[in-house]
Amino acid sequence: MGVLSFDIFCRVVDNLGDIGVCWRLARQLAQPPHRHAVRLWVDDLHSFSRIAPQLRTWDVSQRIYDVDIVHWTGHSPIVQPHAVVIEAFACDPPRSFIDAMSEQGSLWINLEYLSAENWVESFHGLPSLQPNGLRKYFFFPGFTPNTGGLLREPGLLAARDQWLADPQQRVDFLKSVNVPDEQLRRIEQGARLVFLFCYPDAPAKALVDGLIREEHPTLLLIPQGVYPSLAGHQNRYVHIHQVPFVDQTNFDLLLWSSDLNFVRGEDSLVRALWAGKPFVWQIYAQEAGAHMIKLQAWLDLSGYPAGVQALMRQWNLGDELAVSTEITAALEPRSWKQWQDSCKEFTEKLAEYTDLAYCLVDFCTQKQRSG
Repeated sequence: MGVLSFDIFCRVVDNLGDIGVCWRLARQLAQPPHRHAVRLWVDDLHSFSRIAPQLRTWDVSQRIYDVDIVHWTGHSPIVQPHAVVIEAFACDPPRSFIDAMSEQGSLWINLEYLSAENWVESFHGLPSLQPNGLRKYFFFPGFTPNTGGLLREPGLLAARDQWLADPQQRVDFLKSVNVPDEQLRRIEQGARLVFLFCYPDAPAKALVDGLIREEHPTLLLIPQGVYPSLAGHQNRYVHIHQVPFVDQTNFDLLLWSSDLNFVRGEDSLVRALWAGKPFVWQIYAQEAGAHMIKLQAWLDLSGYPAGVQALMRQWNLGDELAVSTEITAALEPRSWKQWQDSCKEFTEKLAEYTDLAYCLVDFCTQKQRSG
């Protein structure tokens, strides 16, 4: 493939979801094997810094991991657009930048939200006609070969398996996020490790109630600032420990370390999939319950057991009684084994498809060649 260059525009709407996707994509395009010039425009550097702690929030521009990062404001520097301009999740670039794109002949990509709905395959790659003649296309990530795929770094699953094969790496990592020695000993003795990353309206107290009812020693890890009121609900079976916000590499290690993950939004969903562990996904809520239709479309593809699918629906509906009951049932030995197996099968199936960055580069290369 020929060498392309990319501008990626990102408005931070869902705190970490939008920038999480854009930062992963930018790094993957800039680093081997792609090695493209990439410039990432971000409007909220403070939120960005929570997953990229080396970011200097006061700088207008900087370079990290071979990605040029620009603070996107009304006074951003005037630069020449790259060959490909990506607007992530319908955040239009500035008018002056679009005019410069027209003069340059840049290819304009509308990177859409992730969805498993049937119509995505039909709309992926379609042109979006522009009055100024710019070539603009819809690019839909997805869970089938006829979509733009999912973000997955080269060798990710092999690196995961190698890391998991050495139990000491798990122990060392948990120490690095300040898990107390007493809890580490409980884990070594068979306690379950659960990671919770959810929105404020999640029925998290019902989760704790279900874990307590099971009477199995459990360590529940929660990022600082996520559901702080939950700490008062622990008991002798369930211990709750707050962990610091970590960068994306260490977020993967959190998911790999845990026996069960609760994740939210788009970026965390994909990382939970690649972890290959049982997990529950909280989708971003939309008006009139539209998100539940998207959730069911994804569940239909997953092949997860009926009880797990029911748990995910109730988690997203906020039904506390049902969540408490369903989580207890899902953790029974036979159901737990089925959940583990189905997650592994779905992950392996998705890993057979081409990843999003490669699909995007291939798509843009073809469009540039065809003019």
